[in-house]
Amino acid sequence: MATVSEVLRRPLGHFAERSLAGFAVVAGTGVGFGILLMLVRLRWDPLYQADHETAAWFNELVSSYGGLVTVLQAVSSLGGRPIMIWLVTIAVVGLLIRRQGRLAFYLIVTGVGALMLDPSLKTLVGRLRPVVDIPVASAPGNSFPSGHALGSIVAYGALLLVFLPAMQRRWRRAAIGIVAVVVAAVGLTRIALGVHYLSDVLAGWLLGLAWLGVTAYAFRLWRRERGRPVRPLGEGLEPEAGREIAPAPAEEHVLPHPRVAVAEVLTGWVLVFGALYAFGMLVSYYADGTFVDTLDHAVPEWFAAHRTDTLNDVSHWASKAGDTHAILLVSLIFCPLALAFWRRWRPVLFLALTMFGELTLFLASARAVDRPRPEVPHLDGPLPTASFPSGHIAATMCLWVAIALLVMPRTDRWWRWLTVVAAIVMPLAVAASRMYRGMHHPSDFAGALLLTIAWIGVLWLVVRPNEELRADDGRRGTAEGRGEPPATTSPERTPPESPAGLEQLDDELARAARSD
Repeated sequence: MATVSEVLRRPLGHFAERSLAGFAVVAGTGVGFGILLMLVRLRWDPLYQADHETAAWFNELVSSYGGLVTVLQAVSSLGGRPIMIWLVTIAVVGLLIRRQGRLAFYLIVTGVGALMLDPSLKTLVGRLRPVVDIPVASAPGNSFPSGHALGSIVAYGALLLVFLPAMQRRWRRAAIGIVAVVVAAVGLTRIALGVHYLSDVLAGWLLGLAWLGVTAYAFRLWRRERGRPVRPLGEGLEPEAGREIAPAPAEEHVLPHPRVAVAEVLTGWVLVFGALYAFGMLVSYYADGTFVDTLDHAVPEWFAAHRTDTLNDVSHWASKAGDTHAILLVSLIFCPLALAFWRRWRPVLFLALTMFGELTLFLASARAVDRPRPEVPHLDGPLPTASFPSGHIAATMCLWVAIALLVMPRTDRWWRWLTVVAAIVMPLAVAASRMYRGMHHPSDFAGALLLTIAWIGVLWLVVRPNEELRADDGRRGTAEGRGEPPATTSPERTPPESPAGLEQLDDELARAARSD
């Protein structure tokens, strides 16, 4: 019987013998970070001079160009915690939906570890942020190491290792290159914005690479001890899970005739814009003395006369439900989850085109009609866009109506009716809040309604987001007519050999490894 020490030495032996190159890289990055940490703590003069001269040079280069600062801040946000947490959380939920618990656990451990390393080391070192002549950005907390550099290399690297098997081989090098460019760009922007020294970013990269290597090779150790084959990291952590984690493995093409579909969508956009422009000009400049004109003046004035502090607060948050950030957040949550559940790109394309078309139609028609806001006090202050149509209402309506159209035919669970409730209640709440706050007329609401019905109607006819459901119903009907058992080709169907079969294979291989 093997002793405890032999059992503990066995995985370490495998690690050292079969992963010597990887072990050297992990050890080298760890040692490099330790040396850099010691030099920063000792305030080694050459490093001190290089850090301050680099910070001053970047500040002189960047501070004169406001547009460049905006671009740098946008690139820097790719390594910020909000985007990192969103990416990892969505990936974890998607993997759990696809029954890939091991990969989900790997992402959780790797991400949580990075979140713990960053603040603890910053507190330990206690290095202050750079002080430059013309500050162009600010950041809270201490400086060493760079959390953006650490988080970006860990998050993007871990996601790359998990999802590499889902990519075709010819795209894997491109994906690795894109991740490397993003990580490098995030680190350089932190230096250029004057919120980190050069050594902070280098330390973040080294520590992130070391932690990523430790977790990746720990995962490989687990595979070896389970008796599963270990392939190069260039093939990902779990190569055999490639089909399960692929976004849409059963979808041959998104649209059968993409060029025709593009032409139809563009034609529909032009027609919808024409209808919006005609309606907007009519209610804005040619409805004097009509019922529409009376309603457009009476409703905002009535709301303005009945304002209270409590209603001001309620309307503020109801209005926020239709702003760009809220709409984008819901879209960025729904689309990955829809892809994970339904394994089809077409519903995601439908929602993406819905929201992109809504935004462009709103901006174009608002600029063309150029309708003034209601003549009452505006609680949201001056806005850069005109009154017709309401962008908040149109975005809210398009989003929730599109979600309801996608969800309703795909499940028979009771909660599907919540999407219908949201498609009705959310636009009404946003519309009431926007008119209460003096930002829109009732006919602006009507314009948003026209935009939603016309644009979603165009996309429904062109994209046909639920086409595979009709195809499945047709096949089942044909099978029943022939007296054959119906085929189960639902997009949620999981290959029978995937989860249960792999778990059983794991157990058999583990028993074989222990007997050896």
